[in-house]
Amino acid sequence: MVWLVAWRELRDQLRDWRIIFPMILLTLLLPFLADLGALAAINFTTEYGTPLIAQRLVPFLLMVVGYFPITISLVIALESFVGEKERGTIEPLLSSPLKDWQIFMGKLLSGTIAPLFTSYLGITVYMIGLYAQRIPFPDANRMAQTLILTAVQALLMVAGAILISTQATSVRASSLMASFIVIPMALLIQGESIMLFWGNNTELWLAVAGVTILAVLIARVGIAHFQREALLGREIDVLNIRWILLTFWRDIRGNAKSFPAWFKTEVLGTVRKQAVSIWMTIGFGLAAALGSYIWVVMNTEKVMHAFQSGDLAGVLSAGTGVPLAELGLSFPLIWGHNLRAIVVILLLGLFSFGVLGTLTFLLNTGVIGAVMALEAALGISPVKLLVFGILPHGIFEIPALILSSAAVLYIGIALVTPRSQRTLGEVMIEAIADWTKIGIGLVLPLLTIAAVLETWVTPVLLHSVLK
Repeated sequence: MVWLVAWRELRDQLRDWRIIFPMILLTLLLPFLADLGALAAINFTTEYGTPLIAQRLVPFLLMVVGYFPITISLVIALESFVGEKERGTIEPLLSSPLKDWQIFMGKLLSGTIAPLFTSYLGITVYMIGLYAQRIPFPDANRMAQTLILTAVQALLMVAGAILISTQATSVRASSLMASFIVIPMALLIQGESIMLFWGNNTELWLAVAGVTILAVLIARVGIAHFQREALLGREIDVLNIRWILLTFWRDIRGNAKSFPAWFKTEVLGTVRKQAVSIWMTIGFGLAAALGSYIWVVMNTEKVMHAFQSGDLAGVLSAGTGVPLAELGLSFPLIWGHNLRAIVVILLLGLFSFGVLGTLTFLLNTGVIGAVMALEAALGISPVKLLVFGILPHGIFEIPALILSSAAVLYIGIALVTPRSQRTLGEVMIEAIADWTKIGIGLVLPLLTIAAVLETWVTPVLLHSVLK
């Protein structure tokens, strides 16, 4: 049934020459220009003895050639639902015995095939141009990375575009909201380009895995919140700030009449509701700390040359959070730094269904494990470092970090969970309200206590042990 919907959409797309002709023309033109650019770059860099730049530029242009046609074809996915609604052709589809997920997946499949076909067509033309100009092809690993990355990026962008199409009320609105897809993807391409020019093969494969996860999550959000009744009943978009604020406040306050009752019912109730994400976050954190510790132990010689005994204070500061005296760090700076870290995790998590927020948390816990291994290599007991350098303030700071990160992870879980009686906006407001309740009731007090101990207690204990 999914293929039935997909073939219906593809037939409609192929009949419209105003879409197909510009898409094919631009797809064939860009690889030709990229070939000329690659040849000019090779000649220029060879003349000045820097051929490595040209070698990295060829696969970079290959990635750009694969990305550009997807952005052109994105208009097909953006109008997949709302366009049919404006044309009056959506009612027969929605009145069919098809299930909601079958309709959504059929649209997703048809919306992905056209961009992916044009993208691979552009890559093929680009490779033919490289062969004609006798420019060496990228190696097999680079080719595999580019082809797979192009496919998952097409799936990611199309899934996001179709999700927008289900929530918008007009083609104009969905086209304007396309910037929420194109701009983040452009930033992602820039990050991948940096990895490409640096020759980081492992990081690029991790990027492939990350984009794949995000694509699956966005598709899951679309399936979870697609309702044909809501699509037909939504006629106009209204930004009701008053309703948003009232809903947010109602979700935070709950039914409590006093602060103790609010803390008991709302804050602790939210913690119990997020127990699964909290235990997941704890497990991820322990795995990151242990993994980084083992990696540093196995690569001690590679890591040690970057640190001399005179850099010990800086290494300790990075791993334990203890401020260097000469930097003049104080309680407000430490507290503000920890608060910014919590907010950054939230913002990254909101745009990635909790994935980037969780990765930021793993980075923090991974640093602790790496520094403990490094201190062991320098002849300092990791147990002493843990007991006197991390735990005094860490017993408050680490739980605060876990709770806030788990709340961000829960936002992603809530978004991908079907809630037939709640809209996507209501689910988002409720999840952010849960994060706010935990932040006000637990995270802020814990961070405040941790900052006090980190400023005046931990440095004294650590100095008494290491002096």
